[in-house]
Amino acid sequence: MNDLTGFSGEAKLFLGKVETIAYFESAINKQQMASARYLSNLGLEGDECADQRNHGGADRALHHFPEEHYAVWEKIYGPCAREWIAPGMGENISTLGITEETVHIGDRFQLGEAVIEVSQPRSPCYKLNHRFGVEDLSLTMQNNGKCGWLYRVIQPGNVAPDAELRFLERDENSLSVREVYELFFGDPLNKSNLQRLAENRKLAESWRKKAVQRMESNEVENWSYRLFGKDSS
Repeated sequence: MNDLTGFSGEAKLFLGKVETIAYFESAINKQQMASARYLSNLGLEGDECADQRNHGGADRALHHFPEEHYAVWEKIYGPCAREWIAPGMGENISTLGITEETVHIGDRFQLGEAVIEVSQPRSPCYKLNHRFGVEDLSLTMQNNGKCGWLYRVIQPGNVAPDAELRFLERDENSLSVREVYELFFGDPLNKSNLQRLAENRKLAESWRKKAVQRMESNEVENWSYRLFGKDSS
């Protein structure tokens, strides 16, 4: 359903510490939250971030990945280096019942005492390839859009491990996470699409800036390092 009015679902919450994994540092290895934590504008207390250029910050305080997607990935790739279960994608929030098609940019949810707002889709990176032992997982995720999304925090507050995620409100004429993803990655130099993204005030500033850069340069940024950990050149 596209109308989330009345939606309230159990949220599994996860935290991670920075550690060295192969040749990079990451907090992707998250564990289920065991006690109440404070959710600030920068994320859950105790949840660390290694690459603060590409992760974290006010527009990327929390990552949400739908639990139902894991069955899709298992069907595509079969058994892998890691089980297809939460929090395999390094998410902070896992739920059943809402996906990129039903959640819109700017949607607000109650999570414990906090209020959070959808800010952007998640851009998959090479660390997922390494985690699951699948060379092209990040690229496949970029192509099929089963990527999850990120939140900014509107109202900080305490969040219990058994908190429910409850839908609050949506702006009129908002774009779904899936629609934004398709506009951004599906036809990346379409100026009409880019203009829609640049003018979307609820979309994360970094995505809006990239839309403007593409319109001005008529070029798409190099995705090779993000997707594979190396430049195509």
